[in-house]
Amino acid sequence: MSPFSSLTFGQRLLELPPVFYRHIQPQPLSEPYLVAGNARLCETLGIPSSALAQPAALALLSGKQFVPGLPALAALYAGHQFGVYVPQLGDGRALSLGDTVDGEGRRWEWQLKGAGLTPFSRMGDGRAVLRSTIREYLCSEAMHALGIPTTRALAMTGSADPVYRERPETAAVLTRLAESFIRFGSFEVFYHRGQHDEIRLLADFVIRHHFPHCAQAEQPYAALFAEIVARTAQLLAHWQAVGFCHGVMNTDNMSILGLTLDYGPFGFMDGFNAAHVCNHSDHAGRYAYNQQPQVGLWNLHCLASAFLPLVSEEGLLEMLSSYREQYSQYWLILMRNKLGLVVEQEGDEALIEALLLALHAHHTDYTLFFRRLADFDSTTDNRALRDLFVDRSLFDDWAASYAVRLQRETRPAAARKLAMLAVNPKYILRNYLAEQAIQAAQQGDFSQIASLHDCLSHPFDEQPQYQAYAAEPPAWAQEISVSCSS
Repeated sequence: MSPFSSLTFGQRLLELPPVFYRHIQPQPLSEPYLVAGNARLCETLGIPSSALAQPAALALLSGKQFVPGLPALAALYAGHQFGVYVPQLGDGRALSLGDTVDGEGRRWEWQLKGAGLTPFSRMGDGRAVLRSTIREYLCSEAMHALGIPTTRALAMTGSADPVYRERPETAAVLTRLAESFIRFGSFEVFYHRGQHDEIRLLADFVIRHHFPHCAQAEQPYAALFAEIVARTAQLLAHWQAVGFCHGVMNTDNMSILGLTLDYGPFGFMDGFNAAHVCNHSDHAGRYAYNQQPQVGLWNLHCLASAFLPLVSEEGLLEMLSSYREQYSQYWLILMRNKLGLVVEQEGDEALIEALLLALHAHHTDYTLFFRRLADFDSTTDNRALRDLFVDRSLFDDWAASYAVRLQRETRPAAARKLAMLAVNPKYILRNYLAEQAIQAAQQGDFSQIASLHDCLSHPFDEQPQYQAYAAEPPAWAQEISVSCSS
């Protein structure tokens, strides 16, 4: 019996004409083994986590065989990469196995990332390496636990098969799930080819499966675009509030559902630097932390061009003009929550900006500062916070303003502390933690992957057994370099 016998697989992409995808033949890993399995996601899907290690499951999760009766598909898309339009990209190392429905009626598309060559691989090998697969597995689940929209990771399989990047490495396949992997570039490719009927078909598909309420709108395609604008604004606000840098915000890496998609040279900031560039391949700093909200808007402009056959230019420009306000409003909500502020005050944005300037001036650890801020007390010297600053007077000046601001709050201090601890994580996937897990895994020890996954699944809890994961990063962490091959 199949370990996934409780699941009924379909393939919604087959509702679209063949121009949207290509059929894929299996290119399995040799002698695959399970590196990690996500028990919590298994529970959501209604399958036992023990099933992932069974030979039949490994065959599916490593690309040796596909779902009986269903073709595996690689999707076509294009995109703007570092500001330059690339006419055809597509799933160069990913393929869709099909989709299933969980117990709550939510449909998940299953994708294998690193399962071999596709017609869109171009000069690539279609493989993923263990190093980058570990990073995506851990970060996608960490983001989910932080409440940030993201693709999910079900399992990771490995193999001794060699893969060549900057140096020889070993292969791995990530099984990742999402409601959809459709991207901005999925629309762009047909616009730039002049295939406007296909744009309409894709928009209808997205509305039917993901935004059915848009079908009832006076202008369904305009309503769809408005949803994408809103979700993108909210996603970018989440990233900025938690100190997350994506690294490669190309339009082919932007989800129409507002999910964090395609984890490559990402990074959670340690010391706060507004101009931080996490991707060492990004020499111009196009995707720096402080550029991410504006890049989100730039990418939406690219998508708007692809919607011109469906929506008037005037209507698209009006919706684009709402992005900044939507982003700012949502970001302010998130930042007020981080500061423990409930009562909305006119000077809150200035208070937040002053804090960020102070954090930037000293490259203060972003996560540690906000976690410790929950213990702020205007009647003490707040030593744990002051010690994060070289010039303590800079913190003292801001703290005086913060203390005055807290006097206008109606919530008791104890309740404020609990609320702040519930939104300011103690644990994030710092690059050095991922690097330690990678180095251990390359020696055949996967225990750190399991421990990190368990810890990061509860980022707001104290978890004394994982206290070491909440420490300030060691000095060598600054030397870690991640790039587009990460």
